[in-house]
This record gives sequence, C-alpha cells and structure tokens, in this order.
Amino acid sequence: MADHDITAEFEVQELLGEPPPETPTILARVTLGAKTDLGRVRENNEDKFDWLEPEDEATLAARGRLYAVADGMGGHAAGQIASEVALKTLIRTYYAGLSGEIPTALSEGIRAANALVWETGHRITGRSGMGTTITALALYEDRAIVGQVGDSRAYLIRGDSIEQITEDHSWVAEQVRANVLTEEEAELSPYRNVITRSIGAEPEVSPDLFETPLKAGDLFLLCSDGLSGVVKPDEMKEMAHSHSPTMAAWRLIELANERGGPDNITCLILRIDDLIRYDHSGDERVSDEHTAPEKEAGPVRLHASSPTPDISSTGDRTSPAEERPSSGQKNLSPEEKDSQRAKSWFGWKR
Repeated sequence: MADHDITAEFEVQELLGEPPPETPTILARVTLGAKTDLGRVRENNEDKFDWLEPEDEATLAARGRLYAVADGMGGHAAGQIASEVALKTLIRTYYAGLSGEIPTALSEGIRAANALVWETGHRITGRSGMGTTITALALYEDRAIVGQVGDSRAYLIRGDSIEQITEDHSWVAEQVRANVLTEEEAELSPYRNVITRSIGAEPEVSPDLFETPLKAGDLFLLCSDGLSGVVKPDEMKEMAHSHSPTMAAWRLIELANERGGPDNITCLILRIDDLIRYDHSGDERVSDEHTAPEKEAGPVRLHASSPTPDISSTGDRTSPAEERPSSGQKNLSPEEKDSQRAKSWFGWKR
C-alpha cells in the first residue's frame, strides 16, 4: 500500500488568526477628569474608578485604552474590596492577550472580575455578600465599546444632546422598560436601589455590551448612582460643556453633595479632543478630520442578556415571597404597586 499524506499544510498564522497590528490606525487624543467622594451619609467610600492608557504602540493598536467605574456593595468589610478587586482584575485580564475582538476581550475581563469577586466572597470569612457594579469604556481606534453590569451608568454627550448608553440592571428600571412603572413612579419607589445583576452575586455573569463610533468633541461620562440618583442628565451635560473634564467632575460631585450626598459619588469624564490618523509611511502623525458616519451616530447594542430574577446585594436583605410581582392594577398608588411587584423578589437593597 502506498503511503499517503493525510495532513494538510497550514501556515501557523492562518491557524492563529490575523496578528495584532503593531501601530494604531487611528488614535483619539483625549482629556480625562475623574473624582470620587464619600458623600454626606456613608462612613466609607466603596466606589472606585481606574483606567489604563498603554504607552507602547503595539498594545494601543491591539487593545486601546480602558476606563471604568465600580460601586461596591456589602458593607465596609466587603464593598470597598469588591470594587478594588473587580477593576484590577478587569484591567489585567483585558490586556492579558493582544489578539481577538475588543468586545470579546472586554466581556472576558468583566467575567473574570465577577469570578474572582464571587470566589472571594465565598472563601473568606467576613466577605460574604460582597459585590460591585462595573461600567467600563474601551477606546479603540475610532470606536468606543462599553461593558455594563449593575446600575452605574455611561453617558454620551454629543453636541446639544446627552444619551444614556447603558441600561440599569435594577428592578425599577426593568419595570419602566416593561411599561409597568413610569419614570416618576420609579424615582419615588422604595425599591429603586434594588439591582438585578451585579459582579459577585453569582459564579457567572453576562455583561451588556454597547458600541458607538467616535467624533471629535464627544464627551463620555461614567458615574455611580450616587451622582445619577440626584443630578439630572441635562445638568451633567451643561456642566461637562461649561468646564474642563476635571472641573466638571468636581463640580458635579459638589452638586450631588449639595443635594444631600446620600451615597458615595464617582464621576469620570473623558473628552475626545481629536482623532489622529497614523501616517504609516513614516514616524510622523498627522491630524485627521475623521468623524463618525451619520448613520452610526449613536450607541448600538452588541449584546444584552435577559434580566435575571436574582437580586444583588447592596444593603439590608429583604425576604422572599410566594409569587412574582403583579404587572397590572394601575389604579394603585406607587407605594402599593411597588409592594405588590417587589414582594417576591429577594436580595440586597442599597
């Protein structure tokens, strides 16, 4: 019998996929401002923000820059550690490999953060119930990719408009999206601080992912609910337009404190000053008037999971009941409707 070669020849790189680029094609020139504050009520700050702007061109070309805020929960012994661990793990995992798609890398970073926070909460005495939100923004070439778990928020301020990119993983927000509660009823609900998805509540989590093209002049605002709960989006827009990112973050936090500062407050503002196109024929970088196409002017959802009935820990635990909330009976008062709809949900409340 004649010998036959039953193997096929492949180039190694064909199996591995396209190699990551060595230099960026387009790079955003940005100005960053960020601040976190205790607020007027809490005894410790469980919020955190972090970011990484790589210096080497290969990493910039493969992963871009990453910015994130987190709002920890579980009390002094746990919440502060949860937000710290989550953001460190997110950044480390995101930059661990330089191949693959940006949304995938961001999702993997958030999932890794969730796994470590969940494991820490179950293995270490005194850390039970620890958790955190994560809202992360990756700037890559001429795109922004946002990953979301919890009720911290990312906003896009473009021209005279402000748009909330993310969707809150909270009980009242889900009721509003289902047309069960109005926005006004949600603001008054005693269950407005109950969140339905968080980092560390379960062994696995599925983050929402959004993408939007960049335009010079765009402003991205990431914040915890300590800001969004007391400051209106239009006020954020006005402050961001009137001041530098650093001063805008400070003044927004001052405004939140003037209104009682009921929670820890974190605000991170990123301004897209320009988009720079690399000239690959030499080392010189030249300015480019690259702007996002009008048909892609707003954020686009890449992935979002259906809400889970598991409520995440943010304060005093409520007790489970026998039935799911009713979605009818519009003639009830907001308090009565909230009581009926929330009586079967359990978990932590801020």
